[in-house]
Amino acid sequence: MGSLGPVKPDYDVLVIGGGLSGCYACHRMKQLNLSVKVLEAGTSVGGTWYWNRYPGARFDSESYTYAFYFSPELLDEWKWTEHYAPQAETERYIRFLCDRLKLWDHLQFNTYIDSAHWLDQDRVWKLTDKSGKTYTSRFLITGIGVLSNPTLPNVPGVANFKGEAYHTSRWPKTPVDFTDKRVGVIGTGATAIQAIPVIAETAAQVTVFQRTANWAIPLRNTKISEDEMEKIRSGYPEMLIRINETRMGFMHSACGDSIWDYTPEEREVFWEKLWALPGFPFWLSNYKEIMVDEKANDLVTAFAAKKTKERVHDPWTADKLIPKNHGFGTRRVPMETYYFEAYNRPTVRLVDLLETPFERVTEDGIITTAEEFKFDILVYATGFDAVTGAFDAIDFRGTNNHSLRDEWKDGPRTYLGLTVEHFPNMWMSMGPHQAYGNIPRSIEYAVGWIAECIEYCRDHNISYFEATAAGVQDWTDHVHDLGKDLLSNKVDSWMTGVNKNVAGKQKRIVARYMGSAPEFREKCKEVADAEYSTFTKM
Repeated sequence: MGSLGPVKPDYDVLVIGGGLSGCYACHRMKQLNLSVKVLEAGTSVGGTWYWNRYPGARFDSESYTYAFYFSPELLDEWKWTEHYAPQAETERYIRFLCDRLKLWDHLQFNTYIDSAHWLDQDRVWKLTDKSGKTYTSRFLITGIGVLSNPTLPNVPGVANFKGEAYHTSRWPKTPVDFTDKRVGVIGTGATAIQAIPVIAETAAQVTVFQRTANWAIPLRNTKISEDEMEKIRSGYPEMLIRINETRMGFMHSACGDSIWDYTPEEREVFWEKLWALPGFPFWLSNYKEIMVDEKANDLVTAFAAKKTKERVHDPWTADKLIPKNHGFGTRRVPMETYYFEAYNRPTVRLVDLLETPFERVTEDGIITTAEEFKFDILVYATGFDAVTGAFDAIDFRGTNNHSLRDEWKDGPRTYLGLTVEHFPNMWMSMGPHQAYGNIPRSIEYAVGWIAECIEYCRDHNISYFEATAAGVQDWTDHVHDLGKDLLSNKVDSWMTGVNKNVAGKQKRIVARYMGSAPEFREKCKEVADAEYSTFTKM
């Protein structure tokens, strides 16, 4: 690589995280003939699909649009068995990528990074893991995930429970046996919505504790036949064109017609058609106004509420499962398989924590203000300290000992969602202010852009590459401006940085890029085409 600084580091590039971002970053660095090491806290690759192995875990986007597209050969070789693949199949897919791309020698497991410090004099990054071992590199890429730092409820006594207790994002590799067990599930977010129907099949009793209801729509998953898979393979080129054109990188985009051009009866027919389709169409292929016009959102919300009432027999339970604090689609919408029907089982009960809050967790159960419950197993489906939480968990220090936690205490400030002022030679895949949506599509672009940037630094003997204050201010303002009219920015959710179980995370922030994925890519391309003139380079 040549001499780019006074000290030769252990590696040209260190990557934190062995999920999809880390694996693809490893591949791209190998292509550049750079020495690279991926440091992963788990015992193998997978990231999200390693940690989240709870019952019912699976894609909510089509398997074949979630896959990486950079290699037609790998696309053709892999066979998906379901339109929405389960966790185990996705984990196998990521291991398949590591096999074919020969990544294993560059991956290190059981390595939890505690700190990442920039050494000003040497112009290198020094990472320290929890055992005290250190690693140095010229460049640093973070692939630590949007939803990777799990949180437990802010309730006294969580550590006191003597039975089995599991967080959905730290599920054991060996299956949990719920047969004839009394199970308490805390939370009704995306993971609970997938897990509860499966748990209810064998448990003697399932008690679901809900603070905030969430909208959910039927997944309608099916197997993929050999003939279907062949058609999918032949359609990959057109599929890639399509997903690169849409706002969120999925196959689906908003209806071009206005909701106000149709009668109530016509809208009802349209919504019934979308509702019957698998996956995201009812959310992402709906009328364009539902995400920006409260009156339009009220109409689609009423339709979704009606669908919930049709499926849940008990009127009280049905009403409690209908969100009152946010309209349909203003949070990311979970996909479900017989979730609402699970509440029709006599063994499943819903507890509304807004009416009867938690008092404490005990050695053998939970006490609310109204009742004491006894359990054999507790399942914490209580989500994540999202977007910035994984960064807060590591002590990132930049130039002059700048702390990233301090830099972002009032919300993230980035340039392009990929870099941060005071943190030279560091790039983020799936950091704040990036376009999310279909995550592998976003990863493929972000890591590709990062790889080209690192290649530029290598080829131009640049040992210091940093976002400027002006660039950060312009980009942060741009991201904020894009979100002003979106209803999703007016509700509390992980997408607005709110987590009531985390101190200091009760205030909404702008956490992600609010424009379309094509717009995001164009902005990044303009910077690269200008040879990164908006960065400080030395």
